[in-house]
Amino acid sequence: MISFKQLPLEAKAAVAAGVVFFSMMLSRSYLAEKLDLRMRHWVLRLQMALFANTLMLMGSLHVWKSTVTMFTRSSAANSFCFMLWKIAVFMFLALAHSSFFTLLFLVAEEPYFFSLAAYTCLGAYIILIFFLFTLGSVEQAYKFLAGRGAKAGTGNKSRTAMKPILAVMLTLALTVVGLLNASQPPTVHSVEIPVHKLPSTMNNLKVVLLSDIHLGPTVGKTKLAMIVRMVKALKPDLTVIVGDLTDAEAEIIRPAVEPLGELDSPLGTYFVTGNHEYYTSDVSNWFELLKSFHIQPLHNENVKIVSPKSTNDWFCLAGVDDIEADVLRYSGHGMDLKKALRGCSSERAIVLLAHQPIAAKWALQERPDINLILSGHTHGGQMFPLNAGAYLLNPFFVGLYKVGQNTFVYVSPGTMYFGIPMRLGSRAEITEIILRSP
Repeated sequence: MISFKQLPLEAKAAVAAGVVFFSMMLSRSYLAEKLDLRMRHWVLRLQMALFANTLMLMGSLHVWKSTVTMFTRSSAANSFCFMLWKIAVFMFLALAHSSFFTLLFLVAEEPYFFSLAAYTCLGAYIILIFFLFTLGSVEQAYKFLAGRGAKAGTGNKSRTAMKPILAVMLTLALTVVGLLNASQPPTVHSVEIPVHKLPSTMNNLKVVLLSDIHLGPTVGKTKLAMIVRMVKALKPDLTVIVGDLTDAEAEIIRPAVEPLGELDSPLGTYFVTGNHEYYTSDVSNWFELLKSFHIQPLHNENVKIVSPKSTNDWFCLAGVDDIEADVLRYSGHGMDLKKALRGCSSERAIVLLAHQPIAAKWALQERPDINLILSGHTHGGQMFPLNAGAYLLNPFFVGLYKVGQNTFVYVSPGTMYFGIPMRLGSRAEITEIILRSP
């Protein structure tokens, strides 16, 4: 029987990841009653960071072997430039691994340079792993099809050496493109949506949709102030924020949130939680902070949005807690559609705010009379190659969907980004929704 010491490093990393994951499951069961909410979720976030790092360790070992170890027998292995290269690769991997811990220790009014560098390296790490795997698979397929799997000629060695070089070049190019794309202000996307049973006096009502701002290690007050200025320039009748506003506790990041106090939509500004609000374990304090800025959380509840032209005309705006609250056993929270729609008659138009598209799907299965659901969460995949996973995991990915005869779902690609300050294959968006009366 092979002992743990005899296992290759990649296998040891996999075992460590399994141990951390198992400890997370045990923590949910056995620590739930022994630790207060904030400490319990802090421990969970630490475990998640450790789990991500142990998983990444397998990829990091592959990166090191592909970009450093492979060239140790070359003529340049003893050169000063190669020494600098080894240091650069080590620092790159160290920064990528440290990114998850910045959520716990490096959050302030404006992002720290270290956090920006760490998350940039994480994004580049994901791209590099993808290209190393893809090019390696192509190389193996070529060898198999060419019938040269057992041969190791000079040509094969040359192609093998080119694989990491090409992967690094592609990673550098896409990282620069992704950083430039994410550094641009969000695009303003205008969409007209017919809303069944919307009163004629509310035709052309303008709703601005914000989602996934992720105030935290890489998004701070400056970017939020820019978003608020852009929203005010659109002069919306109503503004809604559909979750993942933050990744930090309210007290820590309060100064960064102040620009939200300048939102002044005539029919109000409303907010529902996303999964990341529950990761902060500070939802109650966030609700109080948002209320101080005249932003009303919809905690499984609804409000009447009354027409500026007639007090007899209105539609029901409802909001549900994010479904992650149930997974995390967050006391007093969790998606409760019945409670959220209490008093919302099918005789009036119903607009629902639900952070995750899967919640939108569940809501329509229970209440197909909902006319419009506004969601976020997917970020449009945010960056290549994560786009494919986000597409496959969500029933609605990004943009406008028609469900049945009288229902629409709109999924925002996000107004900023989570952590990694990059976007590839997606664009940050402020959505201007024009509601049309049938």
